[in-house]
Amino acid sequence: MNKTELLYEGKAKKIWLTEDENLLISEFKDDLTAGNGAMKSSEEGKGALNNKISTELFKLLNQKGIPTHFVEMLDDNHMLHKRAEVIKIEVIVRNIATGSLSRNLGIEDGKKLPFVLVEFDYKNDELGDPKLNDQHCLILELVNDTAELDYIRYMARKINKILKEFYAKRDLTLVDFKLEFGRDHNDNIILIDELSPDNFRLWDSNSGEKMDKDRFRQGLGGLKVAYEEVLNRILGNKE
Repeated sequence: MNKTELLYEGKAKKIWLTEDENLLISEFKDDLTAGNGAMKSSEEGKGALNNKISTELFKLLNQKGIPTHFVEMLDDNHMLHKRAEVIKIEVIVRNIATGSLSRNLGIEDGKKLPFVLVEFDYKNDELGDPKLNDQHCLILELVNDTAELDYIRYMARKINKILKEFYAKRDLTLVDFKLEFGRDHNDNIILIDELSPDNFRLWDSNSGEKMDKDRFRQGLGGLKVAYEEVLNRILGNKE
């Protein structure tokens, strides 16, 4: 399968058309951004690590019955996947309070939440990705009805359970993460985008060391080393 025309370029990936109208290729970039693009940098090899980590996690979720867009990894930086119409809702899943949740609500950083929190953000950089409630989603016509929102929440919690247990076996704590969903050519809602430390907060279960993009956000350094360690733990402890 070959790239034919650039469809879209985002912060972390380029999306290419292929000879098959129902298949696209994602090219994972080495670019780093944070704060809706306010912070920018690059880390050689970061894109390949994200592609490899995402590939392993998409394979896992497919095996567990989660419908995703993943087809196959083509090479270090390219992934073949189904074409999908993006649902412009960023689904935030939280197990532990940190980041904006702690800042905005005054919850102690690192406090385990009493239940899995699922939040919706509007996928709109110009507006700064504001928080959404169900009524906002319907007013903006991001979904057809509340049943679709219930399904997205259900899938987010199911994915969280699978990944939380998967990471725990690798001495990694899944703190929170972002998911995106889309509609395939049959109008089925499927998981899309990527599953990488760019979108996940992962802490070493023993030391508490941050193994994700917070190393860039907070100027800690060692981002590539942390991503490599995440990949090594995934590959070294396959189920």
